[in-house]
Amino acid sequence: MTTLSPTKARANLTHWLKRAVAGEDIGILCGDKVVALRTVRVFSEDSDYAKREYGVTDAELKAFVKRENARNARDRRAGRLTRYTGDINAAIRD
Repeated sequence: MTTLSPTKARANLTHWLKRAVAGEDIGILCGDKVVALRTVRVFSEDSDYAKREYGVTDAELKAFVKRENARNARDRRAGRLTRYTGDINAAIRD
């Protein structure tokens, strides 16, 4: 592992990030600890997040979405939901 001081890492951070992305072990000292630079997988879909974070199954997630959509539709018909217009001050006053 290549270990760097924060000053050395900061001086050429892009270089070290590219090396970490390429698979090299890069560490930056933080006191007496070494913090590793490594790539992580980013999940962009809400369903991936819910499954990963809460451990729900596909069936549980679909049932939840169906329930919440029905509840939102009822609230919209009853006038309990309003559309946000982009004016935060108006939304706060209401």
